[in-house]
Amino acid sequence: KNMENEEIKTYLNNLKQKTPLIHCITNYVTVNDVANSLIAIGASPVMADEPSESGEITAISNGLLINLGTLNLNTIKAMQNSIKMANSLNLPVVLDPVGVGASTLRNETAINFLKEYKFSIIKGNISEIKFLNGEKSIAKGVDASLKDLNDDILNRVNLAKELSIKTDAAIVITGKIDVVAFKNEAYLLKNGSSLMGKFSGSGCILGGICAAFLASNTNPLKSAIMGVLAECIAGELVRGKNVLSDMGSMKFKNGLIDEIYLIDDKKIQDLAKIEKVVK
Repeated sequence: KNMENEEIKTYLNNLKQKTPLIHCITNYVTVNDVANSLIAIGASPVMADEPSESGEITAISNGLLINLGTLNLNTIKAMQNSIKMANSLNLPVVLDPVGVGASTLRNETAINFLKEYKFSIIKGNISEIKFLNGEKSIAKGVDASLKDLNDDILNRVNLAKELSIKTDAAIVITGKIDVVAFKNEAYLLKNGSSLMGKFSGSGCILGGICAAFLASNTNPLKSAIMGVLAECIAGELVRGKNVLSDMGSMKFKNGLIDEIYLIDDKKIQDLAKIEKVVK
């Protein structure tokens, strides 16, 4: 295992002990799921998106999540105020560039953010990450396009490494196999359940959980790996406890948040499917 068992334990314990306050400026589609998942993993969420207070709220927080899912001119201003504040205080910022590639507003906002600010973790699907790296990608709303999904895994690894070098952030590319990279170090994570794509919010939840791990620990790459492992293993455990035919998408979503609440280091150690990419 590339994350040693001792480290998995430490990362999770640090989160539970610190109960970090995570400021989330996120979309109104999944905001409640993000808040409840953060509480479930052991963090404390605050969802303030009014520009005149957002910087102040970030200043009392331990980490910041920026999710572009339903951005508008008002929330963009709030995001700018908060990211500036986080950068000035050296607080970790996680960027989830939802739907980037789909509209000019999203595209310009994301590109502008990358130019102006420092992010610790950037998490997206293959289409979103391709766009941020300056490659042609056809986003299908907030889902990755079919053409992008057929990219082979090595292309994804190289893409993640490239964007990481450009941005100095750990990069997560979500998919059937998740890729997590920082500079020239990359990992394939093979946990999860197909039902995670059947409700709205699994990606937004992941952004929040990554922020919680990083706000309680120091290493962006390891925090991103822990975030992916915690949520994806929770997803597998829901499937394990229920007869498949009886499992609808909402039952799964609630089960996922329950399993995030119940996750412990032993479950992660026993079930983690993680592979270091050797050049």
